[in-house]
Amino acid sequence: MSGKIIDITKDTFEGSVLKSEKPVVVDFWASWCGPCRMVAPIMEELAEDYEGKVQISKVNVDDQGELAAQFRIMSIPTVLIFKDGQVAEKIVGARAKDEFAELIDKHL
Repeated sequence: MSGKIIDITKDTFEGSVLKSEKPVVVDFWASWCGPCRMVAPIMEELAEDYEGKVQISKVNVDDQGELAAQFRIMSIPTVLIFKDGQVAEKIVGARAKDEFAELIDKHL
């Protein structure tokens, strides 16, 4: 994983996501999830494309069940876009890079 993507835990969530000045994309995933593995390289590319404008983050639902429960993550991958500490978008399932980019652009 590149240094541009931040792994989020329940301990870092508030500071990294809720208090962020920039929009934050949070990818809820698990290592055993095939579609999650398809989304991972897209998130890497988005982290490069939006460096300095948007923070791309990941939450491993197996390790961070509390966070997954808090945001009612029922299926993965689920990508939430947070803006000003609130969920602005929710995308369930694997999507093409341009679909993610379009939603991110909406919140810049």
